[in-house]
Amino acid sequence: MLPETEQCAFLLHSRPYRENQCIVDLLTEQDGKLSAVTYLSNRGKSDKKGLLQPFIPLNVVVSGASSLKKLKLVEAADKRYPIMGNFLYSGFYANEMIIRLIPELVHCGDLYFHYQQLLQRLADKQPIEQCLRLFELAVLDELGLSLDFTPVFTQDASYFSYFPEQGFVATSVNKNAFPKQHLEAIASQEFTDKAAMHSFKLLMRLVFKQLLGNKPLNSRKLFIK
Repeated sequence: MLPETEQCAFLLHSRPYRENQCIVDLLTEQDGKLSAVTYLSNRGKSDKKGLLQPFIPLNVVVSGASSLKKLKLVEAADKRYPIMGNFLYSGFYANEMIIRLIPELVHCGDLYFHYQQLLQRLADKQPIEQCLRLFELAVLDELGLSLDFTPVFTQDASYFSYFPEQGFVATSVNKNAFPKQHLEAIASQEFTDKAAMHSFKLLMRLVFKQLLGNKPLNSRKLFIK
């Protein structure tokens, strides 16, 4: 059972449950990702409904011994991050990644920090590709699947393929492989080269395809529209 202590949180997703109730998926600073049920009043304007929206910093109290907790308190900790358009869709993408990949009730303070940082970058309208790639690296770190670029720096090869089971493997064939200089830029987080950023995007898609399986991310459809 979780101790009933107040902690910072963000809502990732919500869905109707029973009459006048909904289930919320939260990313919390102390308890990581969790699901909780909460009552919503149908009389007049509900303050809780207004608070339980994505990208609003919250203070919450959750309790319960089962996998589905109870949301006992929710308050606004700050104003909503002002993100719109493709920046907003990028936030939804990050939320879906957390829901799909991060285990429940595992402390992930570093990921919580990176999520806050992502929202601030999106609010500041920093380059979306750079924002998302950095967050994706943070997700891999949280999963214990950080990319090991050691072969790129230690092996004399012009191209490297990536295999989930092996990592980066030197190759002389450039088809379906990444140029050495692009991977060095990615490892050093140098994002000025557009070609290297394109390789970064392809690399992340390759890495996360293995993790996400055949079920596509719904948030990617927003970018297509």
